[in-house]
Order: sequence, then C-alpha cells, then structure tokens
Amino acid sequence: MNKKNKNLLKNPGFQSFLAALVCIIIGIFIGYLVLLAISPKDAFGGITAIMKNFLNYGGKKQAVMKYFGSTLVKTAPLVMCSLSILFAYKVGFFNIGAAGQYVAGAAVSLFFALNFNFHWSVCLVIAILAGAFWGAIPGILKAYRNVNEVISGIMLNWIGLYLANSLITIVKDPKTPFSYKLEEKNPLGKLPSFGLEKLFSNNRYVTIAIPLAVIVAILIWVILEKTKLGYELKATGANKNAAIYCGMNEKKNTVLTLAISGGLAGLGAAFNYLSGVEQWATTQTSVPGMGFNGIASAFLGGLSPIGAIFSSFFIQHITLGGGYLDKRVYCAQVSDLMSSIIIYLCGFALFFKIILNRALDKKEEKKAMAENEKGGKN
Repeated sequence: MNKKNKNLLKNPGFQSFLAALVCIIIGIFIGYLVLLAISPKDAFGGITAIMKNFLNYGGKKQAVMKYFGSTLVKTAPLVMCSLSILFAYKVGFFNIGAAGQYVAGAAVSLFFALNFNFHWSVCLVIAILAGAFWGAIPGILKAYRNVNEVISGIMLNWIGLYLANSLITIVKDPKTPFSYKLEEKNPLGKLPSFGLEKLFSNNRYVTIAIPLAVIVAILIWVILEKTKLGYELKATGANKNAAIYCGMNEKKNTVLTLAISGGLAGLGAAFNYLSGVEQWATTQTSVPGMGFNGIASAFLGGLSPIGAIFSSFFIQHITLGGGYLDKRVYCAQVSDLMSSIIIYLCGFALFFKIILNRALDKKEEKKAMAENEKGGKN
C-alpha cells in the first residue's frame, strides 16, 4: 500500500464514508437473508425491487422521473431533521427532542397557512420560530437547571404531539380526521416549484424544498466549520469550563445551540407539510418518525452536513423501495427493517474506525521495524 492510500485511509472523512458503506452492505445482506427465510425463490427479485425503487419502472422515463421526484420530496425534510441532530451533536448535545420540534413546526405552519391564509414564505419563518422555541426549552433547562436534554426532549415530544393535535383540530376537515388540503384551502400557503415539477413529470409535490434543503446543509457546514460562532458553540460543548474561562457565554451558547437545532427540525416539517404531500391526522398517538429517522441519517452521513444529504436520500430510497415488493409474498416493512439494521450498525461506526486505525498503526510499526532491521544489517 503506497503512502497516498495510507493517508486516504487515515482521513477521518474517508473513514466515516467507509464505515457507512460497511453498515449499508451488512444491512442489505441481512435484509436479503430475511427475504430468503420468507420465500427463497422470490428473495433476489425482492431485494432488487427494494434497491431499485423508482428504477423499477425501467424504460418508462416519465414514471421513473415522477417517483424519483417523490423520493426527493421525502428526502428534503429528512435532511433537515438530520441537520438538527448533527448540529446539536457537534456541539456536545443529543437532541432527541427533534421529533417534538418537527411536530411544533408542522402544527404551527399548517395552522397559520390554513386558518389565516398566510403566504408560504411567512409559514416557513413561523415553522422555524416554533421549532426554535420548542428546542430552546430543553436548552434553558439544561443551561440554568442542568436538566438532561434527552429527558426533557423526550417529554416535550409527547407534549408537542398532543398540543399539535389540539391546534390542528381547528383547521381539520369535518369529514375526516385530517387537516384541510392545502391546495384547496390556501394555494398561496403551498411551497412553489418554480418549474421544478416539470423536470419530474409534473409531480406536483416537487417544490423548492429540495434545493433549499441542500442550501441549508451547506450553510450549516459553513457555520460549524468556518465561523467564530461555530467554533464557540463547539468549544462550549467540548468543555464548558474551558469555554467559560475563555470568556464565552456558556449558558447562551447552550440555549442557542438547541434553539438552532429545533429551528432546523421545524423547517423540515414545513418542507414536508407545506409541499402538500401529507396532511396532519389529529388522531395520531405517536410522534412522526421523521425526527427519529434524522438520528439515523445524521450518523450514517458521518455527522457531516454534506453527508446528511446523501444518507437521507439513501434511507428514503430503500424505505420507499419497500413499496415495490410483491405484497402477496412480502410486507413492505422489510425495507424498514433494513433501515433499522443499518441504523443500529451505525452505532458501531466508531468501533470500526478504531479497528481500522489499529490495523494501519500495526502495519506501519511492522514496516518501520523491518526498515530498522534492514538498516542495521547494512
């Protein structure tokens, strides 16, 4: 192995990519084994259908582009939830309350869009503020009362859900348990496409949420890696006592971090519900999974804002790919099982990096010893 390859393997970013790739391969393989156990003769076709997703339509270009667009529509909010998780994690906090902040953004944006006929741009801002407010609560509790953000975040998830159900009841269609359809009640509240839908066979759910999610991911990377604010936030999370000694406002940074994290989750909810692809059901008894899936996406993407874009797309790709399984043989949830396994394996990513680094160090030691012995003989 030459020096260039060694340096590449030692690169933290490449190691994260390699770890994610290993997790994906193992997850797909275990999913294939499950399909084999259910029906051996259909297993290969089943795993192929999941991995192909919209490509199952083959030569039907219009259908391929339409359902490719549907995957991207669901990817945009997941990217935001992933950014929410990784932003807090980079600063030393585990924002499991992102699900509740997502709920806050969804409920408030839909309420103002359907009840007051607000423009979509205003609804986006309101969603960010709602998510930020809901995220700031555990931030304040952490900063001023040292309450663990995981505990307060979990509690606020459920409080947020039932408050959201109550709020959306005001703008609920009397004939159904769902909120009114945005396109019918307030077309101005729906996110525009600016012509993007034409690229995806007139898929009306394709909106500017997709490019906006990418822009926000890049912006978060810049903030974390290239700004004084990002440095201060990470320094506070790494060692709050050292941050205080350096003159940083530890309490303010704690609240700000979780508020920004919550704002990102709230924006993700607006991307989803203001696209019109989904309506809020007031009978929901469980928190939407998007906030929790953000955890998986964040770690699968190596806790990188750019990596989160690709990991979010992959998770949505295989999740929606389950819909193409033969329902007479398999259930669509097999793809969810694969996602869950990949998520679980992501917890061992650090372990994988440690093993790889140890193997590389041992190889370098052996080479150094061999060169020393050779030099001694000469």
